[in-house]
Amino acid sequence: MSPAAPLRRSITLRQWQHEALQVFLHHRDANFLAVACPGAGKTTFALTAARHWLKGERLPLVVVAPTRHLKAQWAQAAERFGFHLEPNWDASTGDIPSDMHGIVVTYAQCASAARTLFTLSRGGIVILDEVHHAGGDLTWGEGVAEAFAEANSRLLLSGTPFRSDDAPIPFVRYTLGDHGDAVSDYEYDYGAALVDGGVVRPVFFPRFDGHMEWIGADGSKKEASFSDDIASEDRGARLRTALDADGQWLPTVLVKADEKLRQIRKKQPDAGGLVIAIDQDHARSCAALLERWTGEAPAIALSDDPKASDVIEAYARSDQSWVVAVRMISEGVDLPRLRVAVYATTTVTSLFFRQAVGRIARWTPGLSSQKAYFYVPDDPRLRHHAQNIALQRRHSIDERIAKEAQRETALDDLNRAVRSRSSHRCSRHCRRRQSTVRKPHHPPMTASTRTRTSSLPPRTWPASRSTCLHRPNCRGAMSMPRLRWAVCARSTPARRIFGTGTPTGYSNSCAQPAWNTRWSTPS
Repeated sequence: MSPAAPLRRSITLRQWQHEALQVFLHHRDANFLAVACPGAGKTTFALTAARHWLKGERLPLVVVAPTRHLKAQWAQAAERFGFHLEPNWDASTGDIPSDMHGIVVTYAQCASAARTLFTLSRGGIVILDEVHHAGGDLTWGEGVAEAFAEANSRLLLSGTPFRSDDAPIPFVRYTLGDHGDAVSDYEYDYGAALVDGGVVRPVFFPRFDGHMEWIGADGSKKEASFSDDIASEDRGARLRTALDADGQWLPTVLVKADEKLRQIRKKQPDAGGLVIAIDQDHARSCAALLERWTGEAPAIALSDDPKASDVIEAYARSDQSWVVAVRMISEGVDLPRLRVAVYATTTVTSLFFRQAVGRIARWTPGLSSQKAYFYVPDDPRLRHHAQNIALQRRHSIDERIAKEAQRETALDDLNRAVRSRSSHRCSRHCRRRQSTVRKPHHPPMTASTRTRTSSLPPRTWPASRSTCLHRPNCRGAMSMPRLRWAVCARSTPARRIFGTGTPTGYSNSCAQPAWNTRWSTPS
């Protein structure tokens, strides 16, 4: 394993990435939890931190990602930083390949090859992407804790450092010991990203109500809209009824979403849309509805399809309008051209909802207006998640307006101060000119030189023929007899250079060459 190759191009960090990097480099503990909203650039931060931590030494580098597709995405991103990571590593291989700097594995591999990874990662650095996955299955959490117990540095990344089942995440500190709220070492949320600008998009949430009818578990007929207050056990059935492809709610929302996407594509021709479906059969039904309306077959990315990663890559490079997925594009997948999404799944947890919103929140450089639209059922649980994110968006707008007002006020104060100072200087110079009486000046006469200079006509020395560097067209520089270099009257006292010889330099930063005298010093 050789040191990381030299960077072929410079990497520009965002402000939060630079701040987080400094905190990481001065962090004394082995575990560092960085919480940043989806789309903020956690991958760039992590690879930059790994490069600084390694300092060119031959130490192990392991990246853990949730899915096979994200393994390939991490390996591709690492090449920009001079790292060659093996995404197809297997436990049977054992050590890191000799022509690689590290490996990329999944959390499932950590559970099955914990002992091998324990030996391989000893003394190195481990990047745990979307670390909240480590607590989902007990075997995953235990495998991660065992595999990287001897790593010298563990960089934990997450946009949502919590779990729906409240299970503890390995290497994460909590406010109440092994439970409570996760304690992050650096945090950069969605609101802060919106305030900074150029990081994430403002996401809007069109919500659609409807009238649903279904048969309850007891065989009775039930009906309700999303605005009706019903028993908690009936909320899931109501949502599933709305998302039925044979009903009216889902086709109506898909048509509205496609109309919005068509408007966006007039300014961004490659803009895309995403439908998050319940399961594979539901995904195919949604794809059929879209094809019937748009006349174009959308891409379908299913987790059991071995070519799912190829489908996502092909969609990312194309200008195809729609892609339908279940969970393949719900987390971590980088598709910046997505601008519209339809949340057509029955998963209502805050964790999954925020990760889904992050798929359309990634900023694309070069576009002026980048509003994104996330179409959701008006289910009270989803409405609550959407309102929390929308509240951050509104607060960020108010904060940006306040910051712009502060900048404009400071600029106005500076302009007034400059104008006031300039007016004071000009009036002072004018008063000086009016009070100055120019008198004829004669070279000093002595007895020995009176005869020799008596034939010379009287000389009147000009007041000034030089300018000051402080202000263009300033006539405030003063000249003196035998002074070859003028000194600004407003500058600090400077060493004056007399005589007819050529001066060796300026007397100070404001000195300017005066006129060239045509007389010689009397002997």
